[in-house]
Amino acid sequence: MTFSLHFLPEVEEDVIAGYTWYEGKSAGLGEEFLRSFYAASGEILPNPKLYQKVYQDFRRCLLRRFPYAIYFLIHEDQIIIFGLIHCARDPRTVKSKLQNRK
Repeated sequence: MTFSLHFLPEVEEDVIAGYTWYEGKSAGLGEEFLRSFYAASGEILPNPKLYQKVYQDFRRCLLRRFPYAIYFLIHEDQIIIFGLIHCARDPRTVKSKLQNRK
């Protein structure tokens, strides 16, 4: 099956916040963060069911090198990205954020 990738508008805010923080730490690190995010997003496409469910039907893909996770749902032939969330967040906060974006 071929899937298409869709991002909720709030994901852009998540990505910009991470980019800004890392770019503030070291010039160019924010760009590396963006590359890592887009690479992970692309890795989901070929086989999204490879990633385990972590909360209801939400699945999680961890970024390489950065402590962030992409949370997504599979709906028919679509992969819907709901958030890019730091892994140190309280699981209750993560669940709440995902529920509010549904």
